[in-house]
Amino acid sequence: MTRNDSSHENGFATIAVGAAETARRSEERPTSDVVPPVHLSSTFRWADGDDANEHDYSRESNPTRAALEDQLARLEGGEHGLAFASGMAAISTTVLSLVPPGGHVVSSDSVYGGTEKLLTEHVAGHLGVDVEFVDARDPDNVAAAVDSDTDLIWAETPTNPLVRLCDVRSMADIARDRGVPFGVDSTFASPYFQAPLELGADVVVHSTTKYLNGHSDSIGGAVVTDDDAVFEKLAFAQRIGLGNVLSPFDCYLVARGIKTLPARMEHHQENAMAVARLLEDHDRVARVRYPGLESHPQHDLASEQMSGYGGMLSFEFDGTLVELEAFVEGLEIFTPGASLGGVESLVEVPSLMLPDEISHGSATAEIPETLVRVSTGIEDADDLREDLRTALP
Repeated sequence: MTRNDSSHENGFATIAVGAAETARRSEERPTSDVVPPVHLSSTFRWADGDDANEHDYSRESNPTRAALEDQLARLEGGEHGLAFASGMAAISTTVLSLVPPGGHVVSSDSVYGGTEKLLTEHVAGHLGVDVEFVDARDPDNVAAAVDSDTDLIWAETPTNPLVRLCDVRSMADIARDRGVPFGVDSTFASPYFQAPLELGADVVVHSTTKYLNGHSDSIGGAVVTDDDAVFEKLAFAQRIGLGNVLSPFDCYLVARGIKTLPARMEHHQENAMAVARLLEDHDRVARVRYPGLESHPQHDLASEQMSGYGGMLSFEFDGTLVELEAFVEGLEIFTPGASLGGVESLVEVPSLMLPDEISHGSATAEIPETLVRVSTGIEDADDLREDLRTALP
């Protein structure tokens, strides 16, 4: 499933580059910039009537952010886009805007640790929300958990770091039948490889820090929706209630990164497949989790609802933690790091680098102690494979 088809006037790569939109906007600017300028002003000269400005105060509206939000919406095939100060700000605003105190959330049980902490410690702990985690690999589990009091269905697919998938279309059907908003964190796939709104989701969320920016030099988040009522709630919370807006310069960095998103994602995927196949054949690797491999239990679902398999994978090292630590220290091209989605290749071992991620609750309790998460960059594939061969004991 992709937007690289006739469902849009322009193809995905054309939208990502933004040439047509830049041409339109340049007609509105006397300098006719090919690249939209960075508007750092916090406030704008007030006027009313025919002289009224579109922007008054940058927390509420900024030209650089507005251009990015429009670009994000078009990438996802949605009507409304919002740019936030971080991925967690985007998730928090979505949940807090749609779920009242004492409400009910049904969430997939394999989610990013920050999301799990938000739901269990803040939403449940402080707001009295009933948060129910289910194994969303089976849509029947989701259907069984949703009731008349459910305010939000939440899913992450592919998941971090277990690389599990949720059937977005089936979950969207459940949400529509029950009249419940359905949100999807699609960060691992990026808008290039997955289109949750086209599959029926109401809200799609990204950490723009990852693939959308793609260069590990900006923190940000995004929400895109087709639902006018949902957008109004989120926009109010973003700009007035919580003030979680992305800075103009970070908006510029994300917009710049988006221009090369299609080319980068193709390269990420090519390298991830090469790495996954190497690891799958190595005798010190117990299991590889990459949806592009036929050995992945949800390979068919990935092929059906995604247009590609992405650059993220994880594997279980067959050995002790001491040996695993030696493997990480022996890497020269892969850098140990906690983020993902940049042009450089990174590895993360949650048990060594983020111990709380594997011990803080039901949502992530299944993370194996020797799990290694790999964010495959765009370096030469032969160099990446040789780095792994050399470091693996």
